[in-house]
Amino acid sequence: MSLASWLESHRTSVVATAAVLAFGGLASLSSLPVGLFPSTSFPRVVVSVDSGDRPADRMIIEVTRPIEESVRGVPGVRNVRSTTSRGSCDISIDFAWGTEMIAATLQVDSAISHVAGALPTGTSFQTRRMDPFVFPVLGLSLASTANRSLVELRDRALYELAPRLSTVVGVSRVGVQGGRSAEFQVLLDPARLEALALTLEDVVRSISAANVVEAVGRLEQDERLYLLLADTQVSDASSLGDVILRSDERGLVQLEDVAEIRAGTAPEWTRVTAAGVEAVLLNVYQQPDGNTVQIARDVAARLREYQVGLPPDVHIATWYDQSEFIEGSVGAVRDAILFGAGLAIAVLAASLGSWRVTLVVALAAPAVLAITLLLLGALGMTINIMTLGGIAASVGL
Repeated sequence: MSLASWLESHRTSVVATAAVLAFGGLASLSSLPVGLFPSTSFPRVVVSVDSGDRPADRMIIEVTRPIEESVRGVPGVRNVRSTTSRGSCDISIDFAWGTEMIAATLQVDSAISHVAGALPTGTSFQTRRMDPFVFPVLGLSLASTANRSLVELRDRALYELAPRLSTVVGVSRVGVQGGRSAEFQVLLDPARLEALALTLEDVVRSISAANVVEAVGRLEQDERLYLLLADTQVSDASSLGDVILRSDERGLVQLEDVAEIRAGTAPEWTRVTAAGVEAVLLNVYQQPDGNTVQIARDVAARLREYQVGLPPDVHIATWYDQSEFIEGSVGAVRDAILFGAGLAIAVLAASLGSWRVTLVVALAAPAVLAITLLLLGALGMTINIMTLGGIAASVGL
């Protein structure tokens, strides 16, 4: 029996199966993740190293070269490239296609950790995979029209907004840029230090030892167990001035005896503005399997809830929204698919002159597209400009 004969004899079952698959594809449309690019595992790991203001030639010898030698021992490494500048370097490690990049990233991180002790003091590094999700999908700005303190704006972004947005399904992290960080500034008098036989290291050690929170024991009372804490954290400039630098037969020396203490802000080398005023930026990053469009909607809902309690002079604005571009691209490709399908049906109707054949094509084309959506979900793929482009091309074929 030929295939045509078999289909003819089982046409009811074939049509019913196609209808079930088509309805399944339509039902899966709402659960398919929507993104700009497909989720790919690009075989590259990038290491960003910061070592203060160290000159570039010393960076190459003391930082870049030891890290390169350590990562070359990671299994599967194909190529290592680096770019070194004053105080920083970026190292790219390439692997073969098909490598399990989560394991490779952990191995690179472990290899660098083994040589971290030999690197110059203060050197820090960050290891990350290269994929389409290293860039934010949503950018927000927090600004005030009443010259509100940038310290307050940063604290709001860091301790209120960022934790709220981090709980949105599909969000991997929320980065905060700009603003100011409050600090106490200790301006030492070198002459007084020398007269009291003290050094800068003595001051640093004393302040570090005095600014701690630690458990000192347990207390059992009335069938209850209490944890005892010693909290000596610095809360204001006066308490910092009371820090004891030395207490012996030569007398008592406090920090205020050798330094001027004042409240200030940490130096910032990058200025962030939004709509012409200084602001704090929040960058929202998504997980590899996240739905960009749904993330943007959920973030907008959280922002509406948060804005209820905001002062009237504090405003939150969206300066970058990848979901808008995605929705525009998806809409354009969708319109192209519908237009192409309409043209194909019209050409068939004009060429064949048979309304029955035209009706079969008119019903089969959307059914096939719906079944395609079901297969995308089954294969763990997403709706993006690549998959939609393939669907559009298949309509023409």
